[in-house]
Amino acid sequence: MRMCDEWVTKNVPEGFGMELFEPDLNRIEKELNSAMEMVPCLQHGEIKNVTSGPITYAPENVPLIGPFLNLPNYFVAVGFGYGIIHAGGVGRYIADWMIDGEPSYDLIECDPNRHSPSWITKQYVFDKARESYGLNNLLGHPKEERWAGRPTSRVSGVYQTLLDRGAEMGFHAGWEQPNWFSLNGDERGYTPSFRRTNWFKPVGREVEAVLTQAGIIDLTPFGKIEIHGNDAAKFVDHICANFLPKVGCTNISHMLTPKGRVYSELTVSRTAGKCFLCLTGSGSELHDLRWMEEKKIAGQFDVEFRNLTDEVACLGIAGPRSRELLGKVTSEDVSHEAFPFMTHKQINVSDVAVTAIRISYTGELGWELYHAKSDTLRLYTALLQAGEQYGVIDFGTYAMGSMRIEKGFRAWGADMNMDTNPFEAGLGSFIKLGKKANFIGKEAVKKIKEEGLKRHLMFLMVDTAENGPDPEGNETIWYNNEVIGNTTSGSYGYQVKNSIAFGYLPVHISEGTTVQVELLGERRNAVVQKMAPVVHEGAR
Repeated sequence: MRMCDEWVTKNVPEGFGMELFEPDLNRIEKELNSAMEMVPCLQHGEIKNVTSGPITYAPENVPLIGPFLNLPNYFVAVGFGYGIIHAGGVGRYIADWMIDGEPSYDLIECDPNRHSPSWITKQYVFDKARESYGLNNLLGHPKEERWAGRPTSRVSGVYQTLLDRGAEMGFHAGWEQPNWFSLNGDERGYTPSFRRTNWFKPVGREVEAVLTQAGIIDLTPFGKIEIHGNDAAKFVDHICANFLPKVGCTNISHMLTPKGRVYSELTVSRTAGKCFLCLTGSGSELHDLRWMEEKKIAGQFDVEFRNLTDEVACLGIAGPRSRELLGKVTSEDVSHEAFPFMTHKQINVSDVAVTAIRISYTGELGWELYHAKSDTLRLYTALLQAGEQYGVIDFGTYAMGSMRIEKGFRAWGADMNMDTNPFEAGLGSFIKLGKKANFIGKEAVKKIKEEGLKRHLMFLMVDTAENGPDPEGNETIWYNNEVIGNTTSGSYGYQVKNSIAFGYLPVHISEGTTVQVELLGERRNAVVQKMAPVVHEGAR
């Protein structure tokens, strides 16, 4: 491989079109010798043709396909690596999107807006492309991290502090975020395996602390978009299927496509009559903002957007003692009566101004504390010191993911996406067909509900071996020796002490049925449940 850096830093040579490079077998002499040693007959073969030409690589070796932010009606299809074999499918995919206003199926991993200009650099592209090419034929493992080009400029105010405290970082849309924490006696880093490896027991320790005491998690990577203006309420009512929250309240809302599929999930807080704070997943920041911009233009709404993702940070606290912890560092009344579930307030935590939302993706009692990025270290230090008497512990995304599945919380991009409608995903309670606003997708989901479902998202209690593997998502589900569905996300449930997963199944597969989930080529029994095994804090 030879990188043509100057083609990026300067320009493609003038007049270059379909030309090829001069052959240069010396560059791959080592690989040729290895191939001849492995397959001896190649030693006597004659090289008749040498084809050497440029290929385009996206940083993760995943192409960029679809419409682009801030460029209305502009579609891209680049970075394929081996482009011509994708031509027919990609052409049809983009044509459908241009004609119908939405893609015919989900390809979120190919979203062209996944790289924010706020953090991606040419050097990152070079480093990542080299890494991706080098790993092209390498066997990968679950939860494996790739380190080229990291960290980017997207690090929170407690990045180094968390590293010093044992954080094992993951990568989310340019951000470094702790997956889990290795303490004294734990094996650092990642031991490659398809089964439970060195992260398993530390994650269990974090879950136990959150369930019995309290934990702190860095949630800074969340996408944060403020919508304000004269038509703000009208606009949010148009793009979201749920009712508008009242001022001071928060709800979970879904942006649907005209065909009634789930384009995105938002946590919407109404901070003023004409102002809303919309929170989304780290990978959905510009994906969602592009959709909002498109719908603003189409409906001629008088609204403005502020992308606060890089200037506003977030720390989450969760666990039965999180109320005591928060009460110790604020003068605000944080009792259930004064600060109910799914409400938010502007408060001071220690000496830091915070927008506190009573919500937690763990499903336990908790708050998300949004604040200026420059204040994160002060806020974290205050919470950590105040929490010493309550046994507060750091926890990461692996622990949060296990707890959210146990509570039945769906994850956008996995359990719901552009391949699913909200009713089959179990989101019916968030879809308000009776509201006056003619929200996007309203007529389509009405028709879907009238016609009935063909499949539904169900919970699975999976019987795995003592050391796993645990389901991760996209595993085949079998019944009577036939493939009937697939898992969407999974984990080990430390609270229920069992492997757990979500999966889409035909509607005739009912609760109590035993199916099989294929894990490492072995079909493991799984019992179908309609409801998640643990009730979340807001419903207790």
